[in-house]
Amino acid sequence: MAQPLMPHATAAWLVDNSSLTFTQIAEFCGLHVLEVQAIADDTAATKLTGRDPVRSGELTHEEIERGQADPDYALKMIKAPDAVTRTKGPRYTPVSKRQDKPDGIAWIIRNHPEVSDGQISKLIGTTRTTIAAIRDRSHWNMANIQPKDPVTLGLTSQRELDAAVAKAQKAAGMEAQGDTRLDSDRESLITQLRAEREQHARDAEAALAAEAGIDTSDEIVPGIKDPFKH
Repeated sequence: MAQPLMPHATAAWLVDNSSLTFTQIAEFCGLHVLEVQAIADDTAATKLTGRDPVRSGELTHEEIERGQADPDYALKMIKAPDAVTRTKGPRYTPVSKRQDKPDGIAWIIRNHPEVSDGQISKLIGTTRTTIAAIRDRSHWNMANIQPKDPVTLGLTSQRELDAAVAKAQKAAGMEAQGDTRLDSDRESLITQLRAEREQHARDAEAALAAEAGIDTSDEIVPGIKDPFKH
C-alpha cells in the first residue's frame, strides 16, 4: 500500500486530530506501532510538526470517520504521493546521525549475526567495507563503538529491521523468533516520559518559589523541609 510522503509527521497529525487507533495509524503511515506510541507520548527524538493528510489530498474526512467508527478498518489512501527518486547507492543519512552508524551496525551484528552485510548496508546506509571492519573488529574506532539499537538511533524503522531479520533467518533455515524488545522498549519509553514530567513539575515549582522569594534549598521534596537541617 502506498504511504504518505512524510509518515512520521502524518502520524503526529493523526494522533493529535483523530481517535484512530495506533495500529490504524501505523499501518497507514508504514510505521511500527511502537513508533506511533512514542509520537503520542512525546518521547520521540524531536517534537514533530504534524502534516495534514487531508490537505495534501491523501485522505478525506469521510475516510478518517470510517476508521474512527471501526477500529479494524484499514485506511485507504486517496492518491499515492509522487515517487521520490534518487540515485543508486546506500541510503542517505543526515549528518547528525552518521556518527551513530557504527553503533547501529555493531548492534545488528551482535544480536542478529545471520543478517548479511548487504542487508545491513541497505538498512543503515553504509558500505560493506565498514560493516566487515566492525564484524572482524578491525575498525579504526572499534574501542569507542557501543552496540545500540539502530531503530532507537533513528537509522532505520522497526518494520524494515524486522523484515531483514526474518528474511535472514529464513535463508539460514532458522525458526523466526518474536521480537521481545517491544515490551521492554515501551516500558522504557513510559519510564522516561514519567521522569521527564516529574522533573518538569519540580522545575516549575522551583521557579514559582524563586519568583515568590521562598527559599527551598532545605526542602527534601517540594513543600517538605528537612527537619534535621538548621
